[in-house]
Amino acid sequence: MAQGYETQSYEVIKTVGEAELRFYPSVMMAKTSVNSGFSSLFRYISGNNTSQQKISMTTPVHMDRNSKEGSMEFVLPKSFTKENTPKPIAGNVKVYESEAKYYAAFSFGGYTNSRKEQSIIEKGKLILKEYDISFSDAPIVLVYNSPYTFFNRKNEVLFPIEISK
Repeated sequence: MAQGYETQSYEVIKTVGEAELRFYPSVMMAKTSVNSGFSSLFRYISGNNTSQQKISMTTPVHMDRNSKEGSMEFVLPKSFTKENTPKPIAGNVKVYESEAKYYAAFSFGGYTNSRKEQSIIEKGKLILKEYDISFSDAPIVLVYNSPYTFFNRKNEVLFPIEISK
């Protein structure tokens, strides 16, 4: 738990270099474009949904900066399923069930910014190539702390990977 919030679960498969190879089970997610951002998602979990239900904040916030528009996503608490997740009222918020996937995770501290993220991404690519791990060149950034947390901040870059069984 980060800051007392429920945190998205995953299983560490193994560590290679500075990367943790992880399996993330499917979860319910709420997504919007970066332009609509945090406020749209926050309104959704604050009750701006078809059930007028308040939904607990969780960690991390997923940031996808790979497309021109980009996206921001909240992980919904484990208690939510396709059947019981309230639908958003705002058209710019989408709710969906994520795919269960494997990722390579690279952690870093402090406040995140595009320069720092790009540095971690480049380093991550080199490590994954060194260990001959197939990856998608569409990493996502995970932010675990609120903007008001000044110390011991946690962020990660996740690369979708292929793991042969």
